[in-house]
Amino acid sequence: MERLVGKTAIVTGAAQGIGAAFAGGLAREGAKVAVWDVDSGDAVVDQIRAAGGEAMAVIADVADEASVQAAIAATISAFGGINILVNNAALFTQVQRKPVTEISVEEWDRVAAVNIRGPWLCCKHAVPQMREAGGGKIINISSGRALKGKGFFLHYDASKAAILGMTRSLARELGDDNICVNTIAPGSTMSENVLKRQNWMGGGPETTLQSRAIKRPEVPEDLVGACIFLASSDSDFITGQTLVVDGGSAMV
Repeated sequence: MERLVGKTAIVTGAAQGIGAAFAGGLAREGAKVAVWDVDSGDAVVDQIRAAGGEAMAVIADVADEASVQAAIAATISAFGGINILVNNAALFTQVQRKPVTEISVEEWDRVAAVNIRGPWLCCKHAVPQMREAGGGKIINISSGRALKGKGFFLHYDASKAAILGMTRSLARELGDDNICVNTIAPGSTMSENVLKRQNWMGGGPETTLQSRAIKRPEVPEDLVGACIFLASSDSDFITGQTLVVDGGSAMV
């Protein structure tokens, strides 16, 4: 426990779901956590503080560079630096599944803006702070879908495949700065918004469950241990890697 005492972590898209679980887990290990989201993260911050942790909520649109810069500045002002960045924010349940021929240019660009441009902008503006601190950890969130090849969600799948390439390139670029860059690839995770989804074109939760070696639903807390490991000194010699956490569905 408390492997992250003295560290500051940013978790994007942390007002609910997987991001909220990441924020809580990092805080339990002693990190000061900046809960970034386009929605209010106050409820998550209140939970962290009630458990004895330290956190702040920051309104941030990761697709907008000025918003990211302002959020970085607010985080530094409150906590003094940045050691850990978890690029979790993404459009997923807000995106409808449909055949490739029915995806509009506007939909494609909207998904790419958040899911690809967003992590890039967060890295662009967090990396100088990590260099100043003598190193850091970047944890990108992809998806098991990007590893398996599944239909009817091409805009999302392409964005999550891009994260894999981004991770490897950044790991090469930032290795001399003592910054480790890795990816977590979750399976279909039963967060509160996923449970509300109606359109499961291409296969729903039961299909996913049957593809797993461990046949039970995945929940946000299943991903927290991997995040803490990659954020801590336990993973200091691991970079450019993808850790699949999906109960043994995609075995790579």
